[in-house]
Amino acid sequence: MDPESADRLANLHLRCFGSHPRPWTAAEIEDLLSSPLNFLLSGPQGFLIGRAIADEAELLTLAVAPEARRQGIASELMAQFYARSRERGADRAFLEVAAGNAAAQALYLAEGWAQTGLRRNYYAPGVDAILMSRAL
Repeated sequence: MDPESADRLANLHLRCFGSHPRPWTAAEIEDLLSSPLNFLLSGPQGFLIGRAIADEAELLTLAVAPEARRQGIASELMAQFYARSRERGADRAFLEVAAGNAAAQALYLAEGWAQTGLRRNYYAPGVDAILMSRAL
């Protein structure tokens, strides 16, 4: 991945998440995408980074520009994530979402994800993560 692309993704991640949870840097995104296990799905207004290992996939992050939300971009990226994960042999997917991110939780529930657990103080002190999963 070229540094300009990583910078664009990092800037979008910052716009989407602010400081909670901490946005990813361009270097972190480049590092993640250097692994053949991880993959990027991207468009002009959003991106998703996923990972598929054996029969499991993980949705690592999903970011859609604030001005482009509620236009189906996240659902399209997630459909691509399901397909790519299945192509790589996964039959189940997992994710973590901040407990205070009601909009993301609503999206995931509408997409068929179910809460499977809770990680206290996962993102920061007082910021829990809800664990979710779904069959692919």
